[in-house]
Amino acid sequence: MPAVPKKVSERLIQGLKRYQPILQSAKSRDVGEADTVTIIKDMLADVFGYDKYSDVTSEHSIRGTYCDLAIKIEGQLQTLIEVKAIGLDLKDPHVKQAIDYAANQGVDWVLLTNGVVWRVYHLVFTRPIEQELVLEIDFCKLNPRSEADIEVLYLWCKEGWQRSVLGEYHTQKQALSRFFVGAMLQTAPVLDVIRRELRRVSPDVKIDSDQIKEVLVNEVIKREVLEGDKADEARKKITRAANKALRIAAGKTAQASAQQASSWPEEMPE
Repeated sequence: MPAVPKKVSERLIQGLKRYQPILQSAKSRDVGEADTVTIIKDMLADVFGYDKYSDVTSEHSIRGTYCDLAIKIEGQLQTLIEVKAIGLDLKDPHVKQAIDYAANQGVDWVLLTNGVVWRVYHLVFTRPIEQELVLEIDFCKLNPRSEADIEVLYLWCKEGWQRSVLGEYHTQKQALSRFFVGAMLQTAPVLDVIRRELRRVSPDVKIDSDQIKEVLVNEVIKREVLEGDKADEARKKITRAANKALRIAAGKTAQASAQQASSWPEEMPE
């Protein structure tokens, strides 16, 4: 993750110090959803750096049907925010309507918050549309002196959004997911490495990659990691990356051959 700019870091630190007592007081008074939305709009401006009048809009809230707030940057819809009353425990079904509307708008990200707890969801464009919980934080438990906590908040600051740090964080998290690692273990290059290491330990035993894969699939990797949409998506992503690498390598080989051919001297006429 890129380093948090000093100016942004200072704003986040001050925002934590200012809004943690405000949220705790609001929760003790059990304020309703409308008052929670007011606090969220102030936080989006004072903590996360959005312009309350041009970046934050409620035009996508049609009689409360879809979502409470939306973030636009330079006129482009970036994320939808579903707000619940500060005393309400957040659950995945609370964000369903916002997810459905975001999918229709082609928006990848949805936030669900009651002011204290913030949940960041990424849309998975499968059939039906699914949401993936990427991050969940308790704002009141964050430490203003913790660099890691400041980095987490930076993910959906305006400055972080413009640098796509949330997308990078999600990509890194995906790469370390059990589905991605499980799919990677079944690829030919990894199986070859395991085969070579096994032969080093047992040089007299003949082992091929298919045998290793069979053991991994049937005895080592959990079934839940091998099946389902997330497992399928991980395999597709690895396949796409491998094909891209092959195309790049083939292109470099063709380019090198062309350069070599162009450097050959032309045959002299007899």
